[in-house]
Formats: sequence, structure tokens, C-alpha cells
Amino acid sequence: MGKIYNIAVIPGDGTGPEVIREGIKVLDATAPLFGFKLSYIYYDFGGERYLKTGEILPDNAISEFRKQDAIYLGAIGHPQVKPGILETGILLKTRFALDQYINLRPVKLYPNVETPLKDKTSEDIDFIVIRENTGGIYTGHGGATRIGTTEEIATQLMVYDRKTVDRCLKYAFELKKKRNQKSPKYADKPITLVHKRNVLLYCGDLWFRAFEEMGEKDYSDIKRDYNHVDAANMWFVKNPEWFDVVVTENLFGDIITDLGAMIQGGLGVAAGGNINPEGVSMFEPMGGSAPKYTGQNVINPMAAISAAMMMLDVLGETEASERIENAMVKVMQRMKSQSAGKMGFGTTEIGDMVAKEVTI
Repeated sequence: MGKIYNIAVIPGDGTGPEVIREGIKVLDATAPLFGFKLSYIYYDFGGERYLKTGEILPDNAISEFRKQDAIYLGAIGHPQVKPGILETGILLKTRFALDQYINLRPVKLYPNVETPLKDKTSEDIDFIVIRENTGGIYTGHGGATRIGTTEEIATQLMVYDRKTVDRCLKYAFELKKKRNQKSPKYADKPITLVHKRNVLLYCGDLWFRAFEEMGEKDYSDIKRDYNHVDAANMWFVKNPEWFDVVVTENLFGDIITDLGAMIQGGLGVAAGGNINPEGVSMFEPMGGSAPKYTGQNVINPMAAISAAMMMLDVLGETEASERIENAMVKVMQRMKSQSAGKMGFGTTEIGDMVAKEVTI
């Protein structure tokens, strides 16, 4: 009997259930080919549950998540729920509680996918951003006084300790090492640290020193580079071919990964993983809940399928993950566009096509 992976599934809001359904369709077509099984446990956390019960994510859910092998998330965001409630109550709570300290965001342009960058091809756009995921300004250090007056003061602090920085950098260097071994085209490029050390003197200095010390001590054969975050945004657009593995802190990572999503063809193909290398990780498409498309069978499921592909890779089923990616590429080459409603096929048709290609 093959290995059984227990997957917590949170379809979520808007079009989340639609794209998750197609991702699971592809997973179920793939698993038997590689001798493993997937067992799903569904959770209804999201906007509808919150509006009905006032409950966002109970503590016992975190305990249940810890017993699973991975979490597969559709989307969070409901038009009738104030922004921030679900995002902090579900996404951030899960990331912090499960110590998912790596946010892994591939930026890869697939064939027949349009990029807004003129004359750039799949050979030019193929890198990974590693965003530190549990520290920095999102930890909520700070506060507000004199609220509602003309003297109101608000603070929110970027806080980092050496352990948090080091473990993120370690993950990034190890990933870069693997990619260098995979292909000379990756080995010729540096690992790039992104920060703003000319202004954020203390946090920036901590990240830079840790980066340089770890590189010199343990990874001296790997080329290193540094970009200020504003320069990185510029070079992502002008020369994306310069990058391979990019590592950065939480806030800057949140910003540059959305830029990365755009240059790889948009949110319809962008996926990410919230990774705990020693624990339970969570995988999701980056497109959000897109409520205006709910129930129309027009949303692109490729990002959700890509998230499923990433999940298998992190679980150790690398060959199965590669099979899904190859199937995705074949289907993308038949699509007219990656934009919702312009794909030439419906959501369920694309899922069917990828699932079929997996088995060929």
C-alpha cells in the first residue's frame, strides 16, 4: 500500500471552491500513477461562516491542522466582510501558529503566457522569491494613541531577531544550491538579498551581515548579490533574467512577489506556498477570491493547480509534481489567454484537460 497524505482543504470564498475543485481533480488523476493516495478533510472557514457564526478560525482547527500533511487553500476574502478580518484571522493566524516561516513564490513565465514585459520570454523569467513569513512589521508590534484626534499617533515596528533571519537565509541558500546543481543557467546567477539597508539601518544591517556571513562560511561557491528593494522592483521589470533565488524580509516580499506575479503572466497563474520545512505547510493560488466571477465557470484554475503541484513537491512527490507541471504547459499552449473569461475554455474544461494530460 502506498503512502497516504492527509490534506486539509479550505476552499474559502468567492471562486476559491471552483479552482480548488479543479486542483483536486488533477491531484486525484496524478496520485495513482505514482503509488500514493490523498485523503482530504474539508473546512468551511471563510466569509460565509464568519457572517453566519461570527467565528473566524477556532484554536481547535489549528490543532487539527497540525495532524495533517499539508493545507490546500482556495481563497480568502468576502465583499461583506471588512478587509483584514479574514486575512489576519485565518491566513496570518495559520502562518504564525504553524510557524510557516517561508513564503515560497515561483516567478516563472510559461510558454504561450503573455507578459507585459516587451521581448521577454520563458528563458528570461524563471526565478523564485523567498519571503520571510513570520517576522517583521506584520507581527503587530506597535500601537496607536489619541485615535480620532488631530494628534493621533500610530506605530508599527519592523522587528527581527538573528534566529528568524538565519533560518530564512539558510532555506534560501539551500534552495539556490539545489538549483545550481540542476542547471548551469541557474549556477551562473547569484542569490540576491533584497532590503533597504541604506535607510533601515538596523534591520537592514542585520539581514546583510547574516547574509554575507552565512554565504562566506557555508556557501562560498554560490555567487551573492544585494539590491535595495526599490532597485529590485526596477530590475524585475527591466532585467528579470538577472535573478534566480531572491530572499527578502516580510513586507518587501509581500510587495515584490505581486510584481513577480504580473511579469509571469498575472494572478491567474501565480501560486505560493507558506512553508514550515519541519512541519505543516499551506499552498494557495495568488488570485484572491475574485467574487465578481463566482459561479460563472470563467476563472482560471491554473494557479490553484500550480499550488497543488508545489504541494506535492514539498511533500516529496517530485516526479508527480513535474508530471503536473508538464501537463499544465501543454494545456496553456492551447489557451487563448490566462485572464478570466478570455481563456477560450471554462474553468472545469481546463481542469479536465490538465487531468487528462497527466495520464497520457
